[in-house]
Amino acid sequence: MSGGFVFSEKPIQIESGDGAYLYDTKGTEYLDFGASYAVTPLGHSHPAVTEAIQEQAETLTYVQASYPVEVRTELYEKLAALAPGDIENVWLCNSGTEANEAAMKFARAATGRSKIVATKRGFHGRTMGALAMTWKDKYKKPFEPLAGGVEFVPYGDGEALAEAVDDETAAFFVEPVQGEGGIHPATTEYLQHAREVTDEAGAALVFDEIQTGVGRTGNLWACEGVGVEPDILTSAKGIANGLPLGATLVKDWIADNPGDHGSTFSGGPVVCAAANATLDTIVDEDVPAHAAHVGEYLRSELEAAAETHDLPVREVRGSGLMIGIQIKRGANRVLKNLALSEQVLALPAGRTVVRLLPPLTIDESHADQFVESFAEVLG
Repeated sequence: MSGGFVFSEKPIQIESGDGAYLYDTKGTEYLDFGASYAVTPLGHSHPAVTEAIQEQAETLTYVQASYPVEVRTELYEKLAALAPGDIENVWLCNSGTEANEAAMKFARAATGRSKIVATKRGFHGRTMGALAMTWKDKYKKPFEPLAGGVEFVPYGDGEALAEAVDDETAAFFVEPVQGEGGIHPATTEYLQHAREVTDEAGAALVFDEIQTGVGRTGNLWACEGVGVEPDILTSAKGIANGLPLGATLVKDWIADNPGDHGSTFSGGPVVCAAANATLDTIVDEDVPAHAAHVGEYLRSELEAAAETHDLPVREVRGSGLMIGIQIKRGANRVLKNLALSEQVLALPAGRTVVRLLPPLTIDESHADQFVESFAEVLG
């Protein structure tokens, strides 16, 4: 069995990165509008993050989380302070799927219930618990049977949600903006309704902010933009600007009875140092506000280009720098042509959606470069 058999490798061997650009072994420059699924919000090789990693690696690379370490404690305190509302408890792991697995376990332990409600088109991870809450059969079928007790409801349907969440429900898991499902933002009214429904049932409201968090949608957390406070918030991807880190943030009533859980590599010092530097930079430089501005500019330019050049674009949607372009042809072919002929990298979100998750530090000139290349390929 050859190495890398799980991933279908692209014909571009990346050697280095700087800001919004990646470079292959031939020196070719690529504008990165996917950020490897939103994991580098500050761009590649950001100096503050690089310096923090180097300094920590010289002192201590790892010690298990039962031993307090200053850099990990700093991250606990930072995340508790930055979390929305009354969320003050932090558990660290290595990825988004682990963060959602933990959220699932914590909610079941705290409520004494087992039923989980999730949404159609939703994506919460690939391990067996998180996979059970993920909608598409293509992710699930080869690995069944999965964890039981999960019921799916249409995304955005408040009546269906109210009917599904009952006194047997431990939690409702929802993405404020569906990512893998096609970049569909939830309405403020729907998320407010979810808060009311879960409160009435005594269930936990869980916001999966693994893709929407850390400034991606124009607020530090997407839930802040709609004024809804969850009981549990999960984060990962961009939280350490490229290093593997996940976080499950919970209110006191969840933390009071979380059950038995743990992870060998929870909160490694080097990764925590990267996360501290990432979060400090995002807050100090008001990166979410910048993402909101450039994201609005990019969406308007895409819409204008589609109209001007009569491009096969059905809709441009999203929030901040989390953007989906619904096109009338296969997204994968467009993405391949973008990469090979225009040296621009982006992502799919289903068969007909081009997904943009660029570094949050891009400016209007990067947006213009993308729009020009995209119009060239579609035209």
